[in-house]
Amino acid sequence: MTGESRPRKLIETGIPLSKINAESAREKSLRHGLPSTLHLYWARRPLATTRTILFAQLVDDPASHPERFATTEEQDAERRRLHELMERMAVWENRDDAELYRDAEQAILDSNGGRIPDVLDPFAGGGAIPLEAQRLGAHAHGSDLNPLAVIINKALIEFPSRFCGNESVHPGEDVRDRNRAEGLADDIRYYGRLLRDKTFAQVGHLYPKVKDDQGAEHTVIAWIWARTVTNPNPANPIPVPLVRSWWLSKKKGHEAWVKPVVSDDGSIRYEVQHSADGPTGDEEGDRQSSWRGVHRGWNPHRLLLYTR
Repeated sequence: MTGESRPRKLIETGIPLSKINAESAREKSLRHGLPSTLHLYWARRPLATTRTILFAQLVDDPASHPERFATTEEQDAERRRLHELMERMAVWENRDDAELYRDAEQAILDSNGGRIPDVLDPFAGGGAIPLEAQRLGAHAHGSDLNPLAVIINKALIEFPSRFCGNESVHPGEDVRDRNRAEGLADDIRYYGRLLRDKTFAQVGHLYPKVKDDQGAEHTVIAWIWARTVTNPNPANPIPVPLVRSWWLSKKKGHEAWVKPVVSDDGSIRYEVQHSADGPTGDEEGDRQSSWRGVHRGWNPHRLLLYTR
């Protein structure tokens, strides 16, 4: 202990919580440009909250500097100014307001001896803290044990900052935009299309057009995979799937489930039903079709059995 008192931070005296909460709630309805649209991740922190709380942690309360703000009135006036900065920073549409963030960065510099502290988040997750630390001018460090989080943070934070201002390098059009990370974005779009086309050439035949009940065609974008076993009934040893549930969607108004239909020859076809009266358990399944669910010990999967 040195006996030297630590300056009180703005977060220790008060912040404009109502505005921050309102903007954090509104952020959930925004879609354009938000990092949450890059990739879904668990428990993403609202950027409005992250940005303003970081600022309040890095900036001293005016009462900590009586040499600059000698009277209570001067301290209150400066505190109001800082709160107004936070309220403006909380608004997502102000993210590109250069003057606003110059003022915020200057406030951080004034509270930290002319330098902005590095910010470390050892469990960065969706990257909200390092991203907003960068926005405030800090050198951000983020890490995570989850490889998905690492990829998100590299794509969101590391690569744009490393290649900011660089031209694109792909051999396509002659557009070479140096503005911010446009060159990197152009490269990602170019090579993303290239990879998509090559992938489609290899596996596109596995995703054919299918018709719905109204006869309209749709492109298959994914398959639901299930392990299969041979039906133990020796009279009909066909492959049958092991599934946890026949439901595809239980969202109200958009219910969908798979109905296995056993033909007279012992084969099984699968129909997609759009109704809320899908199978609710093994007994319900018995009543609806010629199959029954069987639990094998602790195994939560169900086995389709056909008996003639």
